[in-house]
Amino acid sequence: MTHTLAQTLNIPLTNPSGSPTITQVQGNLNLPGKGGNVTLGDILSHALEYIFYFAGIALLLMLLSSGFTFLTSAGDPKKLEKAKGALTNALVGFLILFAAFWIVQIAGIIFGIETIRFIFPW
Repeated sequence: MTHTLAQTLNIPLTNPSGSPTITQVQGNLNLPGKGGNVTLGDILSHALEYIFYFAGIALLLMLLSSGFTFLTSAGDPKKLEKAKGALTNALVGFLILFAAFWIVQIAGIIFGIETIRFIFPW
C-alpha cells in the first residue's frame, strides 16, 4: 500500500477495558483505489492538487485589489504604500508557494522518493 504524505494512523476503537472509545466511520471519498480505507495522507495528497488553483485565484484577486487601490489613490502617499505593500505581499506569497513545490519535487528526485512525483500527476 502506497502512502503519499503520511503513514496510516491506527486509532484503537476500544480502550483496554473493552468499551468503545471512538466509532468507526466507513466512507468513500472517491479516492482512486482506496475503497473505504482513506488515511490522512490520502486526504492531504488530494487536497494539495487544489492549493495552486486557490493560490492563483487569490493572486489574481490581490493583484486586482492592489491595482484598484493604486489607481484610486489620487496621489495619497498612504494609499500608494498600501497598494505597493499588497502587491509585494501577493507576489512574494505566490513565489514562496511555487518555489516550495519545486524544491520538494527536486528533493524527491535527488533522494529517490517516487511518491512525491505522484502527488501532482502532470
